[in-house]
Amino acid sequence: MDNIIIFPESESLQNELEALRSELSSLFAKRDELRYVICKNIEMKYMLELGNLEYKAYESMCYMLRLKRKMELIQAKKNRLEKVVLIEIEKQLDREFALYQETLNVQIEKMNEALERNEAEFLSQEEGKLLKKLYRNIVKVLHPDINPNVTEEKIQLLNQAVTAYKNGNLKTLEIIAVMMGEETFFIKPKERIKQLIKERERLQKAIGEVKEEIRKIKSEYPYIMKEIIENPQNMEEKRCQLKKLLEEYQNIGKMYERRIEEMME
Repeated sequence: MDNIIIFPESESLQNELEALRSELSSLFAKRDELRYVICKNIEMKYMLELGNLEYKAYESMCYMLRLKRKMELIQAKKNRLEKVVLIEIEKQLDREFALYQETLNVQIEKMNEALERNEAEFLSQEEGKLLKKLYRNIVKVLHPDINPNVTEEKIQLLNQAVTAYKNGNLKTLEIIAVMMGEETFFIKPKERIKQLIKERERLQKAIGEVKEEIRKIKSEYPYIMKEIIENPQNMEEKRCQLKKLLEEYQNIGKMYERRIEEMME
């Protein structure tokens, strides 16, 4: 039987690659926990506590801006000595404010999602830990950025795992984990040193990209609402701020309504 010669540099690189794969899988798991668990929970609580008030304030702002624009269109008609046809003006306003309506619709969708999430059953602390552990192991084995040789079928299996993780479906993750087997299928090929170094560079780049994704998630909505929902004082200040805005928009809207009535007399 021939002796297998293992070059120290090759073995060291392979160990380093395995460490990089582990780090990358942990980062993927952290990123997805932020996306699908932490941020969703933050948004749920924010929407349930302040979403309805925020929606009303934005709706009142849109209505106020629409009235202001309506006055401008009426005045333009009058300046040109043209007949003011309110139906035509309203149609133009519908076109101009379509984007505002889309934003309102998105807000309604967020509220519905928050209500649905609030009614869903939550996992126990132990089940939550098991969910994270299973997901991290599955990602390490099936994610193409960690193991470029995975088949299309295994990528589809990963997509199933992502959906299960998003929905907190522990049973599905357990089934996928059993399908993979207890042992990871990372088979270390007899790569040349150059190939190992190239793979190390690829993994290091992927790690940097995922870290940037995590940083970006933490800098955007809904994660930035974390300080508000976790502090009762901040929550009350935000509630007061929204109420004040709502009142201001409503008062300005009433003023514009009176002006439009005067313009049409």
